[in-house]
Amino acid sequence: MLISPKEMFGKCYGQYAIAAINVFHMEQVLAVFSAASKAKSPVIIQTTPVARNYAGHGMLLAMITAASEKYPEVVYAIHLDHGFEEHIDDALSRGGYTSVMIDASHDDFQINIERTRAIVSKAHAKGVVVEAELGILSGVEDDMEVGAEHARFTQPDEAVTFVEATGCDSLAIAVGTSHGAYKFSGKQGIQFPILKEIQSRMPGFPLVLHGGSSVSQEEVLRVNAAGGQMKEGSRGVSDEEITEAIKYGICKINVATDLRVLWARVHREYFRDQPELFDSVPPGQIYMRELEAFCLEKFEKLGSAGRAQEYL
Repeated sequence: MLISPKEMFGKCYGQYAIAAINVFHMEQVLAVFSAASKAKSPVIIQTTPVARNYAGHGMLLAMITAASEKYPEVVYAIHLDHGFEEHIDDALSRGGYTSVMIDASHDDFQINIERTRAIVSKAHAKGVVVEAELGILSGVEDDMEVGAEHARFTQPDEAVTFVEATGCDSLAIAVGTSHGAYKFSGKQGIQFPILKEIQSRMPGFPLVLHGGSSVSQEEVLRVNAAGGQMKEGSRGVSDEEITEAIKYGICKINVATDLRVLWARVHREYFRDQPELFDSVPPGQIYMRELEAFCLEKFEKLGSAGRAQEYL
């Protein structure tokens, strides 16, 4: 059942969070839907401009629709992640999305407000909700890389002004997480004083955590043991941090990197151990099983497992 993230956030606020999972191809779409069906968990299916360029708008939505027909009991939303005007306008004109994100966080504050407000006006006219972003995360997101020196935490007073000025429906905030596989080292982590202050100034307003992958070091080590060269030693967002963040208004957790690391590990190990093989189907089947298991565990940790019945 396709619903709006706004409905999800209204029910989950302060209790559990919704996994927002970026998909690029069929194996990911099927695995996520299968896991959501088994866990009876609501889920947000996300596509990025890079994914849309790679597979095509129509192909992505067709795969998602086909999966929803295979698993009709799954409660889900379709979200355009890290969009800019060209992709957002196309998504709004073609239909199919229940929410879009305008990422103008790299612009000056006032320009971010103006760009976001313009998208809110267009999207709301079509019944589509809008996620915006304030503050800058470091790391790599698809084809964009931001160095740590350019990262900037979201300022609580600016967050209030921004939401009031734009009319956005949810806000992605920068509180210490980062995009990509290389996130925290040492004692770094989510900056809870900032998160708590934002939540106290905007009680009940849905907040979004980008860069929410855990980046299992076991997976990284296995990738490298099978010929990879991923950097070791950094960590992703811990389960304890996620659980604590939910208390302070984090309703949506973006997950992308974990799916990529898992894909790399499965395929590297498969062809390392069976170098004479070249068929894409067997490793694809393994990947779907392992991604399903990953999603089942993620839904449990976010507290969303068993919650789909609230929407039916």
